[in-house]
Amino acid sequence: MNLLAETPKKRIDSIDILRGLVMAIMALDHTRDFFMAANYDPTDLTRASTILFLTRFITHYCAATFVFLAGTGAFLSLTRGKSKADACKFLLSRGLWLVVLEFTLIHLGWGGGLFLQVIWAIGISMMVLGLLIFLPLPVIAGFGLLLIFGHNAFDHVNTATFTPGEKTLWTFLHVPGMVHLWQGEDIFVFYPLVPWIGVMATGYSFGKLFTIDAAKRKKALVILGSSAIILFIVIRYFAIYGDPTTWTYQGNIHRTILSFINISKYPPSLDYLLITLGPAMLFLAFIEGKKNIFTDIFVVFGRVPLFYYILHLYLIHLLAILIGLIVPLPQSPAPGQVSVGLSLGWVYLIWISVVTILYFPCKWFMQYKREHKQWWLSYL
Repeated sequence: MNLLAETPKKRIDSIDILRGLVMAIMALDHTRDFFMAANYDPTDLTRASTILFLTRFITHYCAATFVFLAGTGAFLSLTRGKSKADACKFLLSRGLWLVVLEFTLIHLGWGGGLFLQVIWAIGISMMVLGLLIFLPLPVIAGFGLLLIFGHNAFDHVNTATFTPGEKTLWTFLHVPGMVHLWQGEDIFVFYPLVPWIGVMATGYSFGKLFTIDAAKRKKALVILGSSAIILFIVIRYFAIYGDPTTWTYQGNIHRTILSFINISKYPPSLDYLLITLGPAMLFLAFIEGKKNIFTDIFVVFGRVPLFYYILHLYLIHLLAILIGLIVPLPQSPAPGQVSVGLSLGWVYLIWISVVTILYFPCKWFMQYKREHKQWWLSYL
């Protein structure tokens, strides 16, 4: 059987559907950020309800899957006739563009506060990948897996003896935290780079699966996804390695399960990446070849992800301003007011409304990109 019989010449629906699904889920987390007042971490099991914890946990799938599939998309662009030189130039320029967006449009969309999140991590990871693609695919895969599996070995590095410059570099690379910049400006690094660079490089190598026969691909996806989940369960249960926190018995089964899956996202631990990317691979195996109203909706978001990302941020922020005129919200309480925010039920209702509204401009832009070939469209 010819393993290259199904080399893709156009976008792959299953990848776009998964990307669109996690983009929609991502909006739930950001809606909660703007509308729900909570003075504690939603994954703090000493205070958070089960539904609040799960609301936060389900959004863990977004960043890992999105960064991983960004790498996969870069690989697939080579199967559509793009040379490695052209791919390198595009990854470097688009990565730089994403970093610029993080400091400008996205910064404004959040309403201030200088912090580096997923778009920054994707941008820098793309730029690194642009240089890596000239290496053999097994080397790129090995590099990515080394970062994913190895970075937790540095969780307990003692930075007490580091110089200020070394601490700053360490924050950008491995440990989230505040970085002091010029003229008293501070920036909070939510997404240290090392693990995310590894995720994108591994996602790039993963793209090879989409150049083989569909039946073999589905089998490989099931094996890889199941293996990741099993490995997560084993190393999490025995607390062998892979996450700076350990699970504890919570007095009943369902809360203990929550403790078991309460893994670290900042930076993304090995456990975090196993329990997010494993199910993502199983979803890809399941959704391939399916076509229904579910796939028709989410494929739209998945084909215009950056356009969706920017729009969703500004739409949520606009709604927060309007609703904030009635109810003091966490992002912008009036002077002398205490933020009360909305209940989780209202958060879900606003989230569904946001995703529904965004479907229409995203569908228009998807069709516009399909019918037009201007160079700048590939940067949105």
